[in-house]
Amino acid sequence: MSKPAFDADALITMFESATAKQSDQLRQAVGQATLAALQGRELTLKNIRQVLKTVTDAAGAGLAKNPLGADVAPLLDQAVAGMDDALLKAVDANRVALQQLLAQGADLRDKHLKKALDDLDKIEVTLIAAVKKGAEGAGAPLAGPWQQVLEKMQAGGTLAGGQAAKTVEAIEQMVAQMQGAARESRRAGLRAAQALAESYAAMVSGVLIGMSDALRQGKASAPTEPKAASRRKS
Repeated sequence: MSKPAFDADALITMFESATAKQSDQLRQAVGQATLAALQGRELTLKNIRQVLKTVTDAAGAGLAKNPLGADVAPLLDQAVAGMDDALLKAVDANRVALQQLLAQGADLRDKHLKKALDDLDKIEVTLIAAVKKGAEGAGAPLAGPWQQVLEKMQAGGTLAGGQAAKTVEAIEQMVAQMQGAARESRRAGLRAAQALAESYAAMVSGVLIGMSDALRQGKASAPTEPKAASRRKS
């Protein structure tokens, strides 16, 4: 799959010139840029990490030149929220794909599908790790704002992480229900066969009684052979 151009320089410029009043616009722009980058490649955890690293690196480079200095925390918070928004859509795409595969009879024991669920479980950890690396690489005065955002994420979680957990749970419940239905279908067949087996002796007995009755009725209605008349001697 071809990768569309990810204009890191444009992101850097955007972060550099953003003001406190533009935090919502920054969130939307980051979300769209992150989503576009994710859409241009296979949605593996490795590629997600690479995209998040590119965005956080751009955020760090741009905010380092922003005149707000240490007051960029709200901008950084919205930038992370934009990445979270994009990941939320990626989680939803995974949900739809998994449901379609299950509906077509796929088995979650398949290594590829199992990995997909494992990767979903790691979405939140992946985003937090990207922000943590950004915080570790930030110098003064940005170290403080980065740490604030990181602590907020670790305490409250992320939208994508919460949705990913719900998706994994829903898929696992769906699999359990499908397996339960299959088992119930097999049980119903076994119960029917067992009921037939249990009634078989009675059925045979009934047939046998019917045959015996018919045999007796046949004998009763059959004409008797005339006895030979004794010859009288003259």
